[in-house]
Amino acid sequence: MKKGFVIVVLFFLSQITFAQKEWFSTFADSTALVKQANQISSTFIKDIAKIKPTLVLTLKTRLNTTPYLIYYDDDGKQKTANLPLWEQVIPEQKAFFYEVAGGEVEGKEVFGLFFNGFYLPHELGHALEQMIEGNVFGSYESEYFANVVAMLWWKKQGKQKELEQCYNYAKRMWAKLPNPVPEGMTIEAYFKANYQQASQNPYTYGYMQFKQFILVYEDKNLPNFEVFVKNYLASKGKL
Repeated sequence: MKKGFVIVVLFFLSQITFAQKEWFSTFADSTALVKQANQISSTFIKDIAKIKPTLVLTLKTRLNTTPYLIYYDDDGKQKTANLPLWEQVIPEQKAFFYEVAGGEVEGKEVFGLFFNGFYLPHELGHALEQMIEGNVFGSYESEYFANVVAMLWWKKQGKQKELEQCYNYAKRMWAKLPNPVPEGMTIEAYFKANYQQASQNPYTYGYMQFKQFILVYEDKNLPNFEVFVKNYLASKGKL
């Protein structure tokens, strides 16, 4: 009886470990993608509530592959975090990943690391910022905030290995992307003035996002997730 119980427990734990390993990889099963995304979102929302119990994020995570790939949407009745499935991504975007990552295998891996991986709590960071400040989307600063939130939250989850993989790819890809910012203009000003147009161009938007990832990853002065969120809420008079 005890032996059988141990076997069952070990099998259950192995299933949990396997499921956890799937995130930060390219999903083929849309049901599994959404299920795990909802689990991650639920954990993130609970972590925010532990910091401020009256702050409750309400959103639905869903499969919705578009040229924007992964994004937070609050335009409809239901706030949503929208996720992409690799098989539904348009050929032009797949070609972009192949090009900047260094091949088809690498391009598919990058998609999983970032778009079935890192960027989900990034979008939840947008949801947090929108709840506290209103509509602040469409700026370099808002994207940087969301990247910090995602980076610190994943560190809290013990995903340093996956973050390092993202970092190594981000450096490789960013080095291949042309700088879209005109001489004499700051990157913050450029993206504030051209955000919508830039977000529709993977080369331009990738230049900003991968650069931000590198900067945030290398920032040794960032506090942990809880302290960062507390400081943010306090700075807005919401703690």
